[in-house]
Amino acid sequence: MVYPRRWAALVVLLVAFMLDLLSVTIVNVGLSAIQRDLGASPTDLEWISAAYLLSFAVALITAARLGDLRGRKLVFILGIVAFAVVSVWCGIARSPGELIAARVLQGLAAAAIAPQVMSILYTIFTGRERATVFGTFGLVSGITQAGGLILGGVLITADVAGLGWRMIFLVTVPVAIVLIPLAIWLVPESRAAGGARPRWGATGVLVVGLVAIVFPLLEGRTYGWPAWCWLLLAAGVLAVVGLAIVEQRDPRRRAGALLPVALFRNRTGAGGLLVLLLSFSGFSGIMMIIPLWLQDGQRYSALSAGLVSIAFAAGGLVMAMPTGRLTVRFGRFIVLAGCLLSVVGGLMLLVAVQAGSPVNAWSLVPGLFALGVGMTLVMPPLTTLFLSAVPPEYAGSASGVWTTGQQFGSALGVAAFSTLFFTVLEGARDYQGAFTTSMIAVMAALVVSAGLCFTLAPNRRHAQ
Repeated sequence: MVYPRRWAALVVLLVAFMLDLLSVTIVNVGLSAIQRDLGASPTDLEWISAAYLLSFAVALITAARLGDLRGRKLVFILGIVAFAVVSVWCGIARSPGELIAARVLQGLAAAAIAPQVMSILYTIFTGRERATVFGTFGLVSGITQAGGLILGGVLITADVAGLGWRMIFLVTVPVAIVLIPLAIWLVPESRAAGGARPRWGATGVLVVGLVAIVFPLLEGRTYGWPAWCWLLLAAGVLAVVGLAIVEQRDPRRRAGALLPVALFRNRTGAGGLLVLLLSFSGFSGIMMIIPLWLQDGQRYSALSAGLVSIAFAAGGLVMAMPTGRLTVRFGRFIVLAGCLLSVVGGLMLLVAVQAGSPVNAWSLVPGLFALGVGMTLVMPPLTTLFLSAVPPEYAGSASGVWTTGQQFGSALGVAAFSTLFFTVLEGARDYQGAFTTSMIAVMAALVVSAGLCFTLAPNRRHAQ
């Protein structure tokens, strides 16, 4: 039976989904103001951004399974309630450490919301309606990214009620409060019969492993890169790999594995995940660095930095609709083109930066726009190619692993590329040199990603 209020429910679910996207882009614009007001160190700024992404990544699969078992609507509403409460805490935080702790919990709340959105939409829409609904997500993502950059700049520059950067967190609270009764009224409850139960032990190992990878990247500069940083990073990689191996070898764990090895037995599965981690880390890293560089190095206001950065989101928005058709026609070559176009965008930014300081805002627009177009040519097609290449019985697990990889790639990019930016900056306070070095590193990651595209299945039918 078709759910009669499905279109109204779609609005509620999409707005909730936008809260997560907004919490990433709007904060990037506010980092400079947070640094001045709270006396945050560069490492604190990295943690404020990465903590949200990392906690989201480690909790996502477990939250999805809780929704399948206990009720997706229930977990969705609890996630919104938690998001509202923790956003208030973010807005009243009095120290960098307190804000980082609040951001961890905010990421956990967002992880409870996101998978339920997708699962509920999948149950209430079918056929062509489902294709239309999921096709809108690229458009919504682009609009939210652009809106977050502008909204963050407006709120900080306007200094509403003297709250400054705190409004970038508090502005989401009334939205969440309105969503709660609407979700109770409009969103139907659903569960998955025979769904996999949360694996708390495996989740704990995954948390430890991913944190062990990111922690030395964020803190290594502070401690002078001692040997234990590299040992900890290696231990984190071994923990994640070991978890996948143990789950595969034990028949009792295999059915509900967090990291099913079967996903990576074909080259599209393994290669696709590597391209995702490298390319998305580059995109996420540079989108944290650009607003900081504009405000601290070029003396732009938060609003001006947001308006310039919107060119990146605009590029993605322009390509959101035709990307699906291009993927069907060109397969892996559209991902390759996206990586290379992004490198061209990076080169255009470097040329603009070398022209002198302060950098003219309009000279940055073509490069940022090309980066936005490039990212959109990489991410949706890569997702399609990856998911179409995995065995049907692992479709649900593949989606969870993919989204986790995307969020972890973002955290990894923030940790690695912003650390490089601040390391160069600490020496001579040379913002141009710091930005140039970071952008070259991002372009290197994208070039490697382009090479890895040839590990993806060449048959275009995989994109259909």
